[in-house]
Amino acid sequence: MKQNIHMNGKNRFGSTDKRKSARGMGDFLILWGTQSISSLGSAMTTFVLLLWAYEQEGTASSIAWLSVCSYLPSVFFCFAAGALADRWDKRKIMLISDLTAAGGTGAVYILYVSGGLELWHLYVVNLLISLMNAFQNPASYVAVSLLTPKESYTKAAGLQALSGSVVNILAPACASAVLAFSSIETVFLLDLLTFGAAFLTLLLRIRIPCPAEKMEEESGGFFKELTTGIGYLWEHRALLKMILFFSFINLLASSTGEGSILSAMVLSRTGNNQAALGAVSSAIGAGTLTGSLLVTALPAPKNRTGVIFAACGLSFILCNFPWAVGRVPWVWVLAGFLGEIPLPFLNANLTTIMRRHVPVSMQGRVFAARDTLQYATIPIGLALGGALSDRVFEPLMASPSPLQEFLSLLVGTGSGSGMAVLFLITGLLGSVSSFLCLCSKEFQSLNRFPENTEEESAPGGQ
Repeated sequence: MKQNIHMNGKNRFGSTDKRKSARGMGDFLILWGTQSISSLGSAMTTFVLLLWAYEQEGTASSIAWLSVCSYLPSVFFCFAAGALADRWDKRKIMLISDLTAAGGTGAVYILYVSGGLELWHLYVVNLLISLMNAFQNPASYVAVSLLTPKESYTKAAGLQALSGSVVNILAPACASAVLAFSSIETVFLLDLLTFGAAFLTLLLRIRIPCPAEKMEEESGGFFKELTTGIGYLWEHRALLKMILFFSFINLLASSTGEGSILSAMVLSRTGNNQAALGAVSSAIGAGTLTGSLLVTALPAPKNRTGVIFAACGLSFILCNFPWAVGRVPWVWVLAGFLGEIPLPFLNANLTTIMRRHVPVSMQGRVFAARDTLQYATIPIGLALGGALSDRVFEPLMASPSPLQEFLSLLVGTGSGSGMAVLFLITGLLGSVSSFLCLCSKEFQSLNRFPENTEEESAPGGQ
């Protein structure tokens, strides 16, 4: 998401767009399909390892730290990775990153089969995969821009959200089915098999074109290039402020997310019922799927920022409050479904604003700067959520006091009630702050695209 850019001539993306329009979205669809299948295998592995990790210690922190390790390196190395992604071959970066991730899964498989797998091994593997994701993410952003005509950017974002939601629906069910009829080793092998299909397709079939305009060399060399992305954002303050706002939102969301408190709360309030957790996870995926289909089908909105902030606030209301006060799985399932429907509208329009305002030759660096600022709060939120749950709110709800008695009227008592209090707090902060941003004229200025690009006619969601 970036604001006005200064361009010379008619269209600095002109020649690339003509090639993409002629080719259509064929290569993107092939890449999207195979990567989605590989993501399903990876998500199945993540689900079974989450269950395994919770069984080892039975705490929210044990789950939260798995997610923390999945974010830290990608945040720290994002600036350098973005600059390199603009310089290097995007396809090679993606291939090396995928191969490293598969190596991590293979290492976990060997350790598990040999009986030597420990929780800290998962932390190390997640750190390694996160490091490679720092390079993979900006390269993938630019690759999609190069493979997709600009009038189809929102459609591409909607399809990516669509596949992500399908993966979220199928992964818990597929992983549970494999565990019921086979073993966790089979899940690992399926993950490696789906990786192989995606890797070979990218290696042998996909050709990512070079941008029409080459990256300009900075006078200060590579280290000067590292600051180009953040410098671009500094010149476009509305974009920078929006990114900082979503840094705050990510702090709130990650402190209670599926990779942190939500999973622990469901397991603790249901007596470690894995089927209940799987149902909630699938409902979240179903909600995202529904929202993704709507985004793809509905016309593009004129007020994209209004859609973004309204969707964000609505999601907090529909998710966090029912998750807090609900005492039975069907309430959490319904909340997960309804609360996730607005998010594809948020993400698709946010991504479209980004791609329409940033030159392709700079997208690696600017997206990396965005990711660093916007996602740096996620590991903080994950760690903070686990710590607050285990050390503050769970003990608070276990000890009689006037505050405990009042809160118990809303969230009940027993194991998991302290985590429910955290959902109440984050739901209130997230919804109020989002709706306040609807009134900002500065954010509304982001709805005006640069003069050299016309408003897209592809679906975008209203």
